[in-house]
Amino acid sequence: MSKPVLVVGAGPVGLTMAAELARYGAPVRVVDRLPARNTRSRALAIWPRTLELLDAAGCAGAFVATGLHAQAVSIHAGRRTLARIPFGTIASTFNYLLMIPQSETERLLEEHLGTSGGTVERGTELTDFVDGPDGVSCTLTHAGGGKERVEAAWLIGCDGAHSFVRRRLGQVFAGDTLPMGFVIADAHVAGLPVPPDEPAIFWHPDGAVMFFPISRDRHRIIADLGPVPLHMPDLGEMQRIVDRRGPGGVTLSDPAWLSDFGVNERMVRHYRTGHVFLAGDAAHVHSPAGGQGMNTGMQDAFNLAWKLALVMRGEAAPSLPDSYGIERSGVARRILSDSGHMTRIVLLENHLAQRARNLVVQQGFRIPAIRRAVAGRLSGIRIGYPDSPLNVGSAGGLHGPAPGQRLVLRQGRAAGGPPRLVLAARDSAEARAIIAHHPSLLAATACPPPDENGIWLVRPDGYVAAVARNGNGSVITAALDRMTSQGS
Repeated sequence: MSKPVLVVGAGPVGLTMAAELARYGAPVRVVDRLPARNTRSRALAIWPRTLELLDAAGCAGAFVATGLHAQAVSIHAGRRTLARIPFGTIASTFNYLLMIPQSETERLLEEHLGTSGGTVERGTELTDFVDGPDGVSCTLTHAGGGKERVEAAWLIGCDGAHSFVRRRLGQVFAGDTLPMGFVIADAHVAGLPVPPDEPAIFWHPDGAVMFFPISRDRHRIIADLGPVPLHMPDLGEMQRIVDRRGPGGVTLSDPAWLSDFGVNERMVRHYRTGHVFLAGDAAHVHSPAGGQGMNTGMQDAFNLAWKLALVMRGEAAPSLPDSYGIERSGVARRILSDSGHMTRIVLLENHLAQRARNLVVQQGFRIPAIRRAVAGRLSGIRIGYPDSPLNVGSAGGLHGPAPGQRLVLRQGRAAGGPPRLVLAARDSAEARAIIAHHPSLLAATACPPPDENGIWLVRPDGYVAAVARNGNGSVITAALDRMTSQGS
């Protein structure tokens, strides 16, 4: 395991990838062409499922202590509240939306990487690579112009929407650019009649204006431009938009950032080409509606890292990482569809359609089941891998998740060391025999199962790989064999 994994890009996705690989004991280098960490807030939202995964990695506490805990998101028309979606019904320990600037997310992830001895090599750019039968030969260019040849076991492009790795592979970034632009400001806000930690969306016949809390008195304000071309706004323009579309009485001041942006909806067909992978915005981009982009990319990293670490240790078949693209592309397609629909609903231009939308939202969100369903979908806890090639068995007749679904185990946070799957089963000769048969893949002890009548095999990323009834442990053993060279 002497060759490192080379991670390109030290944003949230690349840092998560590097930190997970390092935690699992895999050699890893993470490079970024920028000389310093970006200080702009950019992405703000961390949803419960991502927090659960950060908790399993042992670092959620620092995030929870740093960010704002949003208890709901609300939708308004002027001073009239159309809907309020509370997050307290989300079936997770983290039943809130964590609002935290991306700059802080990157700082905390870099500190977490450091606990495993990892560092970010800044001012270092990947300028060429050649994939071969035993790895990837990479050329790095350092800030002073010096070149370095790196022989990597794997190359992971976490280098954003304009990914060099993706372009060098010749991957088509298929999709569309939406025919509308947006303006954005990070500024102090006074007079907003909603709780200071609550995201709020205001609909108006001219368009929408959205407020996302960054700190107790600072928000990100986003508004669509309608037919106006993209342009850099000033504070006066943002104030005029807020005055017209907002609830009234809201004052903006002291802007830290003003910008404009367009929206793309694109994704690649293949997440893996030989020893090269794509993750995060390098593989998929979509509307910021729903705040899913950074979360989706970080969850890409949690999915892939344990698989690569097992392969590098010789404990899993080289084909195991093939499941990464199958699993994560399905999630990206769903997020792409959901965020696109949300964007189009928010930006309806026909006034009759706007009135109908407002009425439907106002009436529909009075129903608790609808509020719970929307909160659950946004939270990420319903993400699963029903079509994963790793799935074995069935949960039929058992009270618990099916293969491919999430299962948060009732046990302590994972420490550093090789990735291990966990058996969720009652203590029995059968469970002990399964563990003894695969000691290099399984944690040494089982944890309590969702149902005493069943056995669950849980992956390091918290998803079920196999389910069997007690007495049918061969199903679990078969799933483990499929992950190893025995089953390749």
